Amino acid sequence: GESHCTRHYGHGITASYGEMCYHDNSLVSASLEALIQHLVPTVDYYPDRSYVFTFLLSSRLFLHPYELMTRVCHLCVEQQRSGDALLDKIRFREVAPKLVQLLTEWTETFPYDFRDERMMRCLKDMTHHVARGDEYSWRAMQQMTQRLIKRLSALGQYEEAVAALNAVASERPACLKSKQAPGHKNDVLSVCDDPFIVAQQLTHIELDRLSFIGPEEFIQTFAMKDPLENHKLICFRNHMKDRKTSNLEAYVNWFNRLSYLVATEICMPVKKKHRARIIEFFIDVAQECFNIGNFNSLMAIITGMNMSPVARLKKTWSKVNTDKFEILEHQMDPSNNFSNYRTALRGATQRSETAHSSQEKIVIPFFSLLIKDIYFLNEGCASRLPNGHINFEKLWELAKQVSEFLVWRQVICPFDRDRRILQYLVTTPVFSEDELHLASYESEGPENNMEKDSRRSLRWVSKHTCTNHPLHIIHHLR
Repeated sequence: GESHCTRHYGHGITASYGEMCYHDNSLVSASLEALIQHLVPTVDYYPDRSYVFTFLLSSRLFLHPYELMTRVCHLCVEQQRSGDALLDKIRFREVAPKLVQLLTEWTETFPYDFRDERMMRCLKDMTHHVARGDEYSWRAMQQMTQRLIKRLSALGQYEEAVAALNAVASERPACLKSKQAPGHKNDVLSVCDDPFIVAQQLTHIELDRLSFIGPEEFIQTFAMKDPLENHKLICFRNHMKDRKTSNLEAYVNWFNRLSYLVATEICMPVKKKHRARIIEFFIDVAQECFNIGNFNSLMAIITGMNMSPVARLKKTWSKVNTDKFEILEHQMDPSNNFSNYRTALRGATQRSETAHSSQEKIVIPFFSLLIKDIYFLNEGCASRLPNGHINFEKLWELAKQVSEFLVWRQVICPFDRDRRILQYLVTTPVFSEDELHLASYESEGPENNMEKDSRRSLRWVSKHTCTNHPLHIIHHLR
């Protein structure tokens, strides 16, 4: 017996059916139990696709994916029980294809949930269960599991590759400590002096790394704060912490690496003319990134150029035509919550939606801002209403932001890969923050007493630490 009441709110109609509350036909709040039940297929019901994505994405704010999966499978099987074995078999045969469809959507959109062995075991159990009823569904389960295993092994290989690249990049040759001797050229221009090609290779790296971020990583970043569920989730959090957002973090680290690479390339050359040329080159690369729709590399390059060791090189900058740079900085200006960038992003997104070629489809957002938006969306309103119901309007909003990211993530990069440039961008060693300052002072001496003091302490530290692994002492000096 469902209680059913209808209230008129200023505009539109609000109706609640038992534990679920709708406003103008869209679900606004419900109890966790009702939401779980709403995910369960029956002979004549299958949940709406957008509901499936939204709830699977954000349910982890309230319960562990494994707990959700166990309950959904259990409910699906139990609902078919009538006490008559033959009838049960017939009814389960009718619902099996729908359960397979739900599990397919789950494994394809949130494959990383299945790195948990318990999820895999549950999937196996359901395969056995389905096999008893329906040959066709059983085969579909087999194929689904094979695709899932393939995806997870690709993820494992990707994580190992990133770890190996990071290891190479952190081996710090002693030659990096001293500035280059004139005539000794090993910089970005010696690898490739065409800004368009460098921008294309950066776009490869961005899209490669984006493609491995699971949609749930955005939610996992700040998940598990639900007071009603805290006791259960502490152990889950410790159990899953290591891997849950690792691809998202690797991507943020790439942004930082690119900023430091740009700053290193600029601070390295001995000659002012050469430094100015590298600044101009990176301005051109940034411009090409903007044209491609690669806002993340664009922002990393601007960030590198605005780091204080680079920004203080006044004599170098005086040799640079900065018109283009000022236009790009204006595009990425943080004022009014990055309104210029948001307008450009909307433009790129519209272009992408009507695109005919993969190149026009490319949209690579300024990633830290996307995370920040999702974070503030989560912090800005409660996940639960005073009556204990889940605030589903918030879940729709989270899903909207994340599903836009999923569309951007699946673009295939149309440019040719250039191994040598890619290798250079990803593995060439970069200066630490203090090494950048020292290199900067060697390029253009201290301007005032504060800079003189800073250089003195940096030199002292650099002399007293092992050359191969300069510590990030800058933090201790502050």
